[in-house]
Amino acid sequence: MLLSLVLHTYSMRYVLPAAVMLGTAPTYILAWLGWRLFSFFLPGTRLYREVDDRFYTIYQSMVLFFFENYTGVQVKLYGDLPKHKENIIYLSNHQCTVDWIIADILAVRQNALGHVRYVLKNGLKWLPLYGWYFSQHGGIYVKRSSRFNEMEMRNKLENQMDSDTPMYLVIFPEGTRYNPELTKVISASQIYAAEQGLPVLKHVLTPRIKATYVAFDCMKNYLDAIYDVTVAYEGTVDQMGKRKEAPSMAEFLCKECPKVHIHVDRIDKKDVPEDLSSMRRWLHDRFEIKDKLMREFYDSSDPQNRNKFPGKCVDSKLSLKKTLPSLLFLGGLTASMLMTEAGRKLYVKTWIYGTVIGCLLVSFKV
Repeated sequence: MLLSLVLHTYSMRYVLPAAVMLGTAPTYILAWLGWRLFSFFLPGTRLYREVDDRFYTIYQSMVLFFFENYTGVQVKLYGDLPKHKENIIYLSNHQCTVDWIIADILAVRQNALGHVRYVLKNGLKWLPLYGWYFSQHGGIYVKRSSRFNEMEMRNKLENQMDSDTPMYLVIFPEGTRYNPELTKVISASQIYAAEQGLPVLKHVLTPRIKATYVAFDCMKNYLDAIYDVTVAYEGTVDQMGKRKEAPSMAEFLCKECPKVHIHVDRIDKKDVPEDLSSMRRWLHDRFEIKDKLMREFYDSSDPQNRNKFPGKCVDSKLSLKKTLPSLLFLGGLTASMLMTEAGRKLYVKTWIYGTVIGCLLVSFKV
């Protein structure tokens, strides 16, 4: 009985972070909405976007408190480690929902957390409260294959650049997560690569070119560089040495991932081909490099080289100064709202009406 209670308590360690991150959503949206309404009386959109980035920094800093400070995960950085803000396209392999947080983990170390904007799977626009907000913050929802709307993506990016918005644009070119248990997805990806005369990849999926091509073509005169990011989660190998599914957000928050390894290649924009055909091959070449890095991480015959990327490793610990103030600020605002009857009614109405109105707006405008 005691053992089962301990195990249950252990597995529920994600409840507190989840409750805080979700519980502060109405407070955050109300604060942002107040600024959004006020900004309509201001000339231009630049000031609105600057303050919006600050709002976003506050919320994501709170999120990072749980994903870094609370979990105690060790962040291992390799390769090119930029320290200054840049306008970039961030290309990464995709394994799990935590991959979105990894982009924040890098951005906060460049003081660019508020500038992060995602190319998102279309279904995520229905997220309560945040689905519409992410679009307002510069997120771009895309559909796969033939339903991909290139013009919508170009218009969204051009609107951001017209107001001199800093861009930390995150794209996962695989289009879906690599999960070693989904053998049909992996097999289909490998068959497609073979049919196209491309090298078959083992630890990543064959990348799709559309979003990357449109983003680069639209932003090439606005960019400083492309960050080619490869992520590996330590502990995702079973006793037989077979790769397992990467951790979910709940598992990560339960401290089941002791270390995350992040390899960064900074690529100058002049080294990226501009025509579609050449870029398709270039992108596949980049994913070949990722595949090699992942093979060395998981499959190296030398135990000393396993569970790490080649080259110098930097242990990067995030200071509480970066995250705790945001947690206290948003948590305090939410607690004060919930202490009064009027506040509690406003809180509930924000969840209900904010979700309904957001879904209606996003269905017409995204």
